[in-house]
Amino acid sequence: MDYKSGLIQDGSAMENLEKQLICPICLEMFTKPVVILPCQHNLCRKCANDTFQAANPYWATRGGSVSMSGGRFRCPSCRHEVVMDRHGVYGLQRNLLVENIIDICKQECSSRPLQKGTHPMCKEHEDEKINIYCLTCEVPTCSMCKVFGAHQACEVAPLQSVFQGQKTELSNCISMLVAGNDRVQTIITQLEDSCRLTKENSHQVKEELSRKFDVLYAILDEKKSELLQQITQEQEEKLSFVEALIQQYREQLDKSTALVQTAIQSLDEPGGATFLLSAKQLIKSIVEASKGCHLGKTEQGFENMDYFTLDLEHVADTLRAIDFGTGEEEEEFTEEEENQEEEEPAEGQEEGLCDSQWFGN
Repeated sequence: MDYKSGLIQDGSAMENLEKQLICPICLEMFTKPVVILPCQHNLCRKCANDTFQAANPYWATRGGSVSMSGGRFRCPSCRHEVVMDRHGVYGLQRNLLVENIIDICKQECSSRPLQKGTHPMCKEHEDEKINIYCLTCEVPTCSMCKVFGAHQACEVAPLQSVFQGQKTELSNCISMLVAGNDRVQTIITQLEDSCRLTKENSHQVKEELSRKFDVLYAILDEKKSELLQQITQEQEEKLSFVEALIQQYREQLDKSTALVQTAIQSLDEPGGATFLLSAKQLIKSIVEASKGCHLGKTEQGFENMDYFTLDLEHVADTLRAIDFGTGEEEEEFTEEEENQEEEEPAEGQEEGLCDSQWFGN
């Protein structure tokens, strides 16, 4: 069987074909359909233009005075965004193939007899078709209801005129809703960009803040190592001095111990002559050794290291005061640092004097 003849002869297939030829905006068969590139969906040119004008209110209409190069159009079927040139919707290609198919469908529909039940019937008068519209009650009805029924006192109008008016109103509402959806989508895109930029900027600021604190950590570590080295040097010098004294006192103690042993041995000497030969010199040596040592001593508090104590409370207060602020606060912070740097040399000089106190003795 030929495919085209079978398609036309089959009523359900014809209805399915007609559904494919419905504009998603006006819900009618396409009128002068235009194809939206690159998604290939079709719209009535008027519907597409109304939607485009609603989404781009400042775009220059044909013959208008506003000058713009183009605008953006979002397909109502797939939400794909297309950038228009200066011609707007009128720059889109007309789909002649779809127009020809619509003409064939309209001819076929006009040649088909009206099937029973396709036109809605009145519930009160089952043999009467609904052919008028009650403007007072805002419902469709039949002529018998107007003449004899519940709508005798109501104002009515031809069904076709109300049908066209409400269809136009619905089409305009759809265009407005599509335009509103485009604006909402634009806002969503802007908010998503705002989230992305917020994350990127936060990451950048965090890295910069970490870098600055790493510099502070490095300075503190360097200063800590420097001060610990000073304490270690002081410790080594004092220990060297004390250990030298200990060595001298040990040597003196060894000599004194040896002298005691010699004296004891002399006391055990039985011969008087032999004893007297060494006793005088031995007594003299013992007397001199008993007068006391003439070696150096450490003065009281020699082992004290309190002069290395640091007062870092002001530094701690300054660190606690670190916060994000204006440039004026940063300038004040810089001035405080300069004043502290000027005071630090004086403290260093005092420490130098303390370091040299015990060397003078």
